[in-house]
Amino acid sequence: MNLAKDPFNVIIAGVGGQGNVLASQILGEILVNHGAIVTVGETYGASQRGGSVMSHVRISNKEQCSPLMPEGRCDMVVALEPIEALRILDFYGNPAVVTLTNTRPIYPMDVICGNVNYPDVSEVVSKVKAASKRVWTIDATDMAMDMGDPIMSNIIMLGALCGTDILPFDRNGFESVAAELLPASKLGRNLVAFDQGMEKVKELH
Repeated sequence: MNLAKDPFNVIIAGVGGQGNVLASQILGEILVNHGAIVTVGETYGASQRGGSVMSHVRISNKEQCSPLMPEGRCDMVVALEPIEALRILDFYGNPAVVTLTNTRPIYPMDVICGNVNYPDVSEVVSKVKAASKRVWTIDATDMAMDMGDPIMSNIIMLGALCGTDILPFDRNGFESVAAELLPASKLGRNLVAFDQGMEKVKELH
Protein backbone atom coordinates (compact mmCIF):
# COMPACT_ATOMS: atom_id res chain seq x y z
CA MET A 1 0.00 0.00 0.00
CA ASN A 2 1.30 3.44 -0.94
CA LEU A 3 1.44 5.52 2.25
CA ALA A 4 2.80 9.05 2.66
CA LYS A 5 4.68 7.76 5.72
CA ASP A 6 4.82 4.53 7.70
CA PRO A 7 3.06 4.23 10.02
CA PHE A 8 0.38 6.65 8.86
CA ASN A 9 -1.70 7.75 11.84
CA VAL A 10 -5.36 8.76 11.54
CA ILE A 11 -7.69 9.87 14.32
CA ILE A 12 -11.44 9.74 13.74
CA ALA A 13 -13.08 11.85 16.42
CA GLY A 14 -16.61 12.75 17.36
CA VAL A 15 -19.08 12.61 20.19
CA GLY A 16 -21.17 9.71 21.43
CA GLY A 17 -23.84 8.67 18.94
CA GLN A 18 -22.14 9.99 15.79
CA GLY A 19 -20.89 6.60 14.68
CA ASN A 20 -17.17 7.28 14.49
CA VAL A 21 -16.34 3.84 15.95
CA LEU A 22 -18.20 2.19 13.06
CA ALA A 23 -16.43 4.52 10.64
CA SER A 24 -13.03 3.51 12.02
CA GLN A 25 -13.97 -0.17 11.84
CA ILE A 26 -14.99 0.18 8.20
CA LEU A 27 -11.85 2.15 7.33
CA GLY A 28 -9.65 -0.41 9.06
CA GLU A 29 -11.28 -3.30 7.19
CA ILE A 30 -10.89 -1.50 3.85
CA LEU A 31 -7.19 -0.92 4.42
CA VAL A 32 -6.58 -4.49 5.62
CA ASN A 33 -8.20 -5.70 2.40
CA HIS A 34 -5.67 -3.53 0.55
CA GLY A 35 -2.82 -5.35 2.29
CA ALA A 36 -2.04 -2.95 5.14
CA ILE A 37 -1.41 -3.84 8.76
CA VAL A 38 -3.97 -1.82 10.72
CA THR A 39 -4.31 -1.27 14.46
CA VAL A 40 -7.43 0.46 15.80
CA GLY A 41 -7.65 1.77 19.36
CA GLU A 42 -10.55 3.65 20.90
CA THR A 43 -10.86 6.03 23.82
CA TYR A 44 -14.25 6.99 25.20
CA GLY A 45 -15.38 9.91 27.28
CA ALA A 46 -18.93 10.03 28.60
CA SER A 47 -20.06 8.80 25.19
CA GLN A 48 -23.61 8.01 26.27
CA ARG A 49 -24.03 11.67 27.26
CA GLY A 50 -22.47 13.14 24.15
CA GLY A 51 -18.89 12.93 25.40
CA SER A 52 -15.80 12.64 23.22
CA VAL A 53 -15.13 9.41 21.34
CA MET A 54 -11.82 9.01 19.54
CA SER A 55 -10.52 6.19 17.35
CA HIS A 56 -6.83 5.83 16.53
CA VAL A 57 -6.30 4.10 13.17
CA ARG A 58 -2.62 3.26 12.68
CA ILE A 59 -1.69 2.01 9.22
CA SER A 60 1.57 0.31 8.28
CA ASN A 61 3.07 -1.87 5.59
CA LYS A 62 5.72 -3.20 7.97
CA GLU A 63 4.52 -3.81 11.52
CA GLN A 64 1.71 -3.92 14.05
CA CYS A 65 1.63 -0.62 15.92
CA SER A 66 0.51 0.04 19.46
CA PRO A 67 -3.21 0.92 19.64
CA LEU A 68 -2.75 4.55 20.69
CA MET A 69 -0.37 6.89 18.91
CA PRO A 70 2.08 9.12 20.81
CA GLU A 71 1.45 12.81 21.42
CA GLY A 72 2.07 14.98 18.36
CA ARG A 73 2.14 12.06 15.92
CA CYS A 74 -1.21 12.30 14.12
CA ASP A 75 -1.00 12.57 10.31
CA MET A 76 -4.70 13.10 9.61
CA VAL A 77 -7.66 14.12 11.74
CA VAL A 78 -11.16 13.19 10.61
CA ALA A 79 -13.56 15.05 12.90
CA LEU A 80 -17.31 14.49 12.93
CA GLU A 81 -17.66 17.58 15.15
CA PRO A 82 -15.56 20.78 14.83
CA ILE A 83 -14.57 21.30 18.48
CA GLU A 84 -13.38 17.70 18.54
CA ALA A 85 -11.01 18.56 15.68
CA LEU A 86 -9.44 21.26 17.85
CA ARG A 87 -9.26 18.95 20.83
CA ILE A 88 -7.35 16.35 18.84
CA LEU A 89 -5.05 18.85 17.15
CA ASP A 90 -4.08 20.37 20.48
CA PHE A 91 -2.61 17.09 21.73
CA TYR A 92 -1.83 15.01 18.64
CA GLY A 93 -1.24 17.67 16.00
CA ASN A 94 2.02 18.75 14.37
CA PRO A 95 2.99 21.09 11.50
CA ALA A 96 2.36 18.40 8.84
CA VAL A 97 -1.08 17.22 10.01
CA VAL A 98 -4.06 17.53 7.67
CA THR A 99 -7.66 17.77 8.83
CA LEU A 100 -11.08 16.87 7.45
CA THR A 101 -13.89 18.19 9.61
CA ASN A 102 -17.65 18.32 9.69
CA THR A 103 -18.72 21.92 10.35
CA ARG A 104 -21.96 21.20 12.23
CA PRO A 105 -21.53 21.49 16.01
CA ILE A 106 -23.11 19.20 18.58
CA TYR A 107 -23.66 21.17 21.75
CA PRO A 108 -22.60 19.51 25.01
CA MET A 109 -24.89 19.61 28.02
CA ASP A 110 -23.04 22.56 29.59
CA VAL A 111 -23.82 24.64 26.51
CA ILE A 112 -27.44 23.49 26.38
CA CYS A 113 -27.83 24.40 30.06
CA GLY A 114 -26.31 27.82 29.48
CA ASN A 115 -23.26 27.25 31.69
CA VAL A 116 -20.75 27.84 28.88
CA ASN A 117 -20.84 29.24 25.37
CA TYR A 118 -19.96 27.30 22.24
CA PRO A 119 -17.57 29.39 20.13
CA ASP A 120 -18.62 30.59 16.69
CA VAL A 121 -18.04 27.80 14.17
CA SER A 122 -16.10 30.13 11.86
CA GLU A 123 -13.73 30.84 14.75
CA VAL A 124 -13.30 27.12 15.39
CA VAL A 125 -12.59 26.45 11.71
CA SER A 126 -10.04 29.29 11.63
CA LYS A 127 -8.19 27.72 14.55
CA VAL A 128 -8.31 24.31 12.89
CA LYS A 129 -6.79 25.84 9.76
CA ALA A 130 -4.10 27.55 11.79
CA ALA A 131 -3.16 24.21 13.38
CA SER A 132 -3.19 22.15 10.16
CA LYS A 133 -1.16 22.03 6.98
CA ARG A 134 -4.38 21.55 4.99
CA VAL A 135 -8.07 21.48 5.88
CA TRP A 136 -11.20 20.24 4.15
CA THR A 137 -14.56 21.31 5.61
CA ILE A 138 -18.02 19.98 4.76
CA ASP A 139 -21.40 20.11 6.49
CA ALA A 140 -21.84 16.36 6.58
CA THR A 141 -24.71 16.63 9.07
CA ASP A 142 -26.72 18.86 6.74
CA MET A 143 -26.06 16.47 3.86
CA ALA A 144 -27.19 13.53 6.01
CA MET A 145 -30.33 15.37 7.07
CA ASP A 146 -31.13 16.00 3.42
CA MET A 147 -31.02 12.21 3.07
CA GLY A 148 -33.44 11.93 5.98
CA ASP A 149 -31.01 10.32 8.43
CA PRO A 150 -28.51 12.45 10.43
CA ILE A 151 -26.54 9.36 11.51
CA MET A 152 -25.37 8.97 7.90
CA SER A 153 -22.89 11.80 8.48
CA ASN A 154 -20.23 9.26 9.49
CA ILE A 155 -20.46 7.51 6.12
CA ILE A 156 -20.50 10.85 4.32
CA MET A 157 -17.27 11.69 6.15
CA LEU A 158 -15.74 8.37 5.05
CA GLY A 159 -16.61 9.23 1.47
CA ALA A 160 -15.07 12.66 2.00
CA LEU A 161 -11.92 11.01 3.36
CA CYS A 162 -11.75 8.93 0.19
CA GLY A 163 -12.16 12.10 -1.86
CA THR A 164 -9.12 13.74 -0.28
CA ASP A 165 -6.90 11.05 -1.89
CA ILE A 166 -4.79 10.99 1.30
CA LEU A 167 -5.32 7.25 1.76
CA PRO A 168 -5.26 4.72 -1.08
CA PHE A 169 -8.80 3.36 -1.05
CA ASP A 170 -11.78 3.78 -3.33
CA ARG A 171 -15.52 3.34 -3.55
CA ASN A 172 -15.23 -0.34 -4.48
CA GLY A 173 -13.20 -0.97 -1.32
CA PHE A 174 -15.91 0.71 0.77
CA GLU A 175 -18.72 -1.19 -0.93
CA SER A 176 -17.03 -4.53 -0.32
CA VAL A 177 -16.62 -3.91 3.42
CA ALA A 178 -20.00 -2.21 3.84
CA ALA A 179 -21.68 -5.25 2.28
CA GLU A 180 -20.14 -7.40 5.04
CA LEU A 181 -20.72 -5.09 8.02
CA LEU A 182 -24.04 -3.40 7.26
CA PRO A 183 -27.53 -4.84 6.76
CA ALA A 184 -28.29 -5.48 3.09
CA SER A 185 -31.34 -3.23 3.34
CA LYS A 186 -29.13 -0.25 4.24
CA LEU A 187 -26.29 -0.80 1.77
CA GLY A 188 -27.78 1.31 -1.01
CA ARG A 189 -28.29 4.36 1.18
CA ASN A 190 -24.78 4.04 2.62
CA LEU A 191 -23.31 3.95 -0.89
CA VAL A 192 -25.24 7.11 -1.75
CA ALA A 193 -23.92 8.79 1.41
CA PHE A 194 -20.36 7.72 0.63
CA ASP A 195 -20.62 9.03 -2.92
CA GLN A 196 -22.00 12.37 -1.75
CA GLY A 197 -19.13 12.89 0.68
CA MET A 198 -16.55 11.92 -1.92
CA GLU A 199 -18.02 14.23 -4.54
CA LYS A 200 -18.31 17.13 -2.09
CA VAL A 201 -14.63 17.02 -1.18
CA LYS A 202 -13.54 16.65 -4.81
CA GLU A 203 -15.36 19.94 -5.46
CA LEU A 204 -12.97 21.55 -2.94
CA HIS A 205 -9.76 20.48 -4.72
